[in-house]
Amino acid sequence: MTGKLDPEALAEVLAATGVEDPTVLQGAAYGEDAAAIDLGDRTLVVSADPISLAAEAVGRLAVHVACNDVAASGADPRWLTNTVFLPTDDADIRQTVVEQVDATAERVGVSVVGGHTEVLPALDRPLLSMTAMGTTDRFIASGGAAPGDRLVLTKGAGIEATAILATDFREACADAGVSEATLDAAAAFLDEVSVTPDAAALRRWATAMHDPTEGGLLTALHELAGAGDIEVAVERADVPIRPETRACCAALDVDPLATFGSGALLAAVPPEHVEDALDALETAGIEGGEIGKVVGEADGGAVTLDGDPMGGPPRDGFYPLWE
Repeated sequence: MTGKLDPEALAEVLAATGVEDPTVLQGAAYGEDAAAIDLGDRTLVVSADPISLAAEAVGRLAVHVACNDVAASGADPRWLTNTVFLPTDDADIRQTVVEQVDATAERVGVSVVGGHTEVLPALDRPLLSMTAMGTTDRFIASGGAAPGDRLVLTKGAGIEATAILATDFREACADAGVSEATLDAAAAFLDEVSVTPDAAALRRWATAMHDPTEGGLLTALHELAGAGDIEVAVERADVPIRPETRACCAALDVDPLATFGSGALLAAVPPEHVEDALDALETAGIEGGEIGKVVGEADGGAVTLDGDPMGGPPRDGFYPLWE
């Protein structure tokens, strides 16, 4: 199987991980994508993420994916380490990856402070693993949502997947009838994968924030619910999906709610602050809307979609395209 471990397998890994340390405010746990370390007057937030399957924009996406988790924890991303595995010592590939990483880091406002680079011929495309760090005076865990909170989603479902479909799978989408104009617009979604501005707009009111990545919004809902032992309810019709996303996903039979979702930010907000949160997004020029709510407590978490309980997080619909 390609992709994330299922929750049961991950629980076995997490049970064997970690060392007691009183300065660790948040360690490894299901649904939590970042660690929080007490520095006294500030909290250091650290997150690590690999990326390999998006060949055309691997350097750009790697920076955003790592920084997004730090931002979703209430911190401002500031530093990155970059571990790069290349399939060959080809100067053009190496230069493309480095230029993508440096240009994206500059746009986000983070500094690449270290890392490692080597050639691994067993690979058929570059693999990057980023560790992002930042500080905050209010760490926001994925597991902080409470019954009654409303769920807010920025931008829409499947933003990252749409961009990958329009680049790595452009010819297949075109053969399935997606127009060149739609593909051009979809490819530009690469410029919207960062949720650092989204998190900055919402963190004042959010009780929890989570960055949908592999498995998309549906997996993010399971992770948010599992981290907080809560039940969340969402209606598919309330989830914003852009026309370009609908077109590209339909062309290759991918569910927009169950595929790579970087670019959207899922946040839990107390009901009395939903309008404040949406106003803040509008002021920042970011689309957003209410998509559901936390309906109660649930040991281990639970997700209801269109009134029907989901058994567990879905496998990302993108993986069959790469296999």
